[in-house]
Amino acid sequence: MDNNPPLPMGYSPLPQGKIANVVTCLEMRERPQLSIPAAGELSFERWSSPDLEAYRALFGAVGENWLWVSRLIMPDEKLAAIIHHPDVEIYVIQANGRKIGLLELDFRQPGECELVFCGLVADAIGQGAGRLLITQAVDRAWARPLERFWLHTCHFDHPSAIFFYQKAGFHPYAFLVEVIDDPRLTGDLPETAAPHIPLLRT
Repeated sequence: MDNNPPLPMGYSPLPQGKIANVVTCLEMRERPQLSIPAAGELSFERWSSPDLEAYRALFGAVGENWLWVSRLIMPDEKLAAIIHHPDVEIYVIQANGRKIGLLELDFRQPGECELVFCGLVADAIGQGAGRLLITQAVDRAWARPLERFWLHTCHFDHPSAIFFYQKAGFHPYAFLVEVIDDPRLTGDLPETAAPHIPLLRT
């Protein structure tokens, strides 16, 4: 006998070990009027041809609480082909010689730029570095002839992420649903990652 109550109309169950992610796509079609804040004690610089291990270390430090896992499990050859591509620009924010922020811009599609990753390590959030990161992203993207600058964020990300991007001049244009293996159950991320997302053990 099935003791599970019937699902409400429009709901779909997920297999064990899977998690669902609601994705919001945002774009800007023209350069907004933004001023880049003074860096102060921070430094913002291009990270050319980063070492794969160093890149993954920063990627993991920035993204662990938001379940960023794609670049951690990507084969080395595929990752190198992306982050060493001449039309992919990677930047870091540093504080006292420590990398605390990551920005990745992908210009491989003619006339477009995708803001692929933009984030800070946990202890740097809320201290102004994020505004420096996003305004530099907009400035660097529109330094090339563009028709469209776009990104996607999701409910796994920081709860203020959508408002943060809208304030920078991005406008939502689509919703998507992504279903993935929970990386905390596959061992790709620690079980303590992303405590705001319930962990359902099989």
